[in-house]
Amino acid sequence: MEWIKRLNAAINYIEEHITEEIDLKEVGKVAGCSAYHFQRMFTYMAEMSLSEYIRRRKMSLAAVDLLAGKKVIDVSVRYGYDSPTAFNRAFKNTHGIAPSKVSEEGVSIKSYPPIHFHISVKGDSEMNYRIVRREAFKIVGISMPLEKELEKNFEKLPQMWGKAHTDGTIPKLLPLMNPQMPGIMGVSTCNNEEAWRYYIAVATTMDTPTEFEEYEIPAFTWAVFSGEGAGTSIQELECRIVKEWLPTSGYEYADGPDVEVYLNDDPTKMSYEVWIPVVKKAEEDM
Repeated sequence: MEWIKRLNAAINYIEEHITEEIDLKEVGKVAGCSAYHFQRMFTYMAEMSLSEYIRRRKMSLAAVDLLAGKKVIDVSVRYGYDSPTAFNRAFKNTHGIAPSKVSEEGVSIKSYPPIHFHISVKGDSEMNYRIVRREAFKIVGISMPLEKELEKNFEKLPQMWGKAHTDGTIPKLLPLMNPQMPGIMGVSTCNNEEAWRYYIAVATTMDTPTEFEEYEIPAFTWAVFSGEGAGTSIQELECRIVKEWLPTSGYEYADGPDVEVYLNDDPTKMSYEVWIPVVKKAEEDM
């Protein structure tokens, strides 16, 4: 499938530029999506973050260079580390030994070959979804900037949600909610043209109170998935969307925001929706 070919082309791009600072935006272009969506797809399919994969590949190749007799300082510079200390730390985290020990007899090091994606469709349980075309709509709420490396946001976002629940933000948003689009939204605005931000917000037709920000979500076609559960269940649903639904759906990611809609506030049995912006694949890509 063309979709898988583009993912593997993105991996090839990373390999070709492994001694440089990887341009994540360019990686996304090769894959045919935004840098944000590529990182999400990669994390779910590879079961590790993109930055972790790149680090492992650099350290795997660095070990080969050291075994060939190259100096630690030269290898450190080759793979983009500003100081030997930072390189030593990364190398030891990967291989369990200092780079200076590589050439010692009997030392064991790790090898991480390049990833290659292929289709493996499970389909062992149903997924409930619908395709919805929505015109542009306004959301109001609070926001924070997102890091370009997605895993750096994993601690910040739960803290943001916790604060929104305790400081009165959520109760203040509820009266503004458009009854035709209920739910508290978590919106990641991560296209290639603007600064990445995350919003806790509601859809509304009312004027925006001065204490809140507003953002207009453009018109898109959305694949809307329903789910319920507690804990990590929404992440499990998003993983299944990428690994099981997207490859054979006839759709691919559009360059738009991701939206999570929380329809109730019961932490033991949440009811939610995941909205994925999509476009129909061209016939030659299917």
